[in-house]
Amino acid sequence: MLLTKEFTFDSAHYLPAYNGKCEKMHGHTYKMQVTLTGEVKDDGLIYDFTLLKKLVDEKIINKLDHSILNDTIKNPSAENIAIWVWEELKNDIDLYEIKVWETPTSFVTYLGE
Repeated sequence: MLLTKEFTFDSAHYLPAYNGKCEKMHGHTYKMQVTLTGEVKDDGLIYDFTLLKKLVDEKIINKLDHSILNDTIKNPSAENIAIWVWEELKNDIDLYEIKVWETPTSFVTYLGE
């Protein structure tokens, strides 16, 4: 079974390897989904949503929200943000996928290595 929690954060970034307007500093309201995989345990849950929110807030949101992403992630494209999030969380939870929306209609999905 899969369990998903959605998050948002506001950040600025620039893409130094990109040739176009995104090479200049600009901002987004990112949407991110963290999806876990697992079996339903005796308590009826795969994972507690409250605990997942606390974990993601501590490891991801508190570092990225209202920040310049380039200070944390080299070349912070949506793709590289998703990879960074995976690497930050992979040892704490059974990840299935990470989705990162840069705009309401454009997103990436990362399934790990």
